[in-house]
Amino acid sequence: MDIATILGLVGGMAVVIFGAMQGGSIGGLIDIGSVFITIFGSYFCMFTNYPLRYCLGVFKVMGLTFKVPDFGEKSLVQKLVSFAERARREGLLALEDELEDLDDEFMKTGLRLVVDGTDAEVIKSILENELGQMESRHATWIGFLNGWATLGPGFGMLGTVIGLIGMLTNLEDKSSLGPNMAVALVTTLYGSLLANWLLIPMAGKLSYINDSEVRSKEMIIEGVLSIQAGDNPRILAMKLLTYLDVKDRKAIEGDVLKD
Repeated sequence: MDIATILGLVGGMAVVIFGAMQGGSIGGLIDIGSVFITIFGSYFCMFTNYPLRYCLGVFKVMGLTFKVPDFGEKSLVQKLVSFAERARREGLLALEDELEDLDDEFMKTGLRLVVDGTDAEVIKSILENELGQMESRHATWIGFLNGWATLGPGFGMLGTVIGLIGMLTNLEDKSSLGPNMAVALVTTLYGSLLANWLLIPMAGKLSYINDSEVRSKEMIIEGVLSIQAGDNPRILAMKLLTYLDVKDRKAIEGDVLKD
């Protein structure tokens, strides 16, 4: 569970509620009609922008922001260095025995191409194309959230206009002008919250997860091509360690850089 996401959501809402309490009761911020106009109105407009499977699947993708991304970068370095050592000792064909035990399909694809004697440029092209397609899929989901975030405030303003129209049609009741104006403005608040408290931050977290996964795939491409080229395992280790942060690097460099 990603505590940062929970802290961000809870903390952001707490600040809003605290601020509302300083100006009066938070009860004035609750209006069911405004919720329907802002949240459901903007959501259903996304059905016009995207295919049905994206509109229905976006909530599962949003759930990824509550999970800590772990693509096993340290384990990737250790595995690839180990494969490089075996390839230098026994030849590239010896890696075939290792393939069935690999859980990482991207690495398995790359090493399978190496074992099959595929040219390095072809291997690089295939793996980079697969990586590019993955990034494209991720960008679509991130774009969905950013698109929804754009519509949210717009529907908030739409709800405000609807509320003002209702208020202006009943101007003879002076006592209701204040409460009606407050309800009309609540939809603007909901639109801003939808975009700035929920959707844009989640899109940002998904971008971070995407970057982490891309980095892990780039490590695999680097490792596979080095193994295919017959690089010294120590040189390979030094290349891959550059992808890690300082803490992770220090944790394993003694193992992978052994003489």
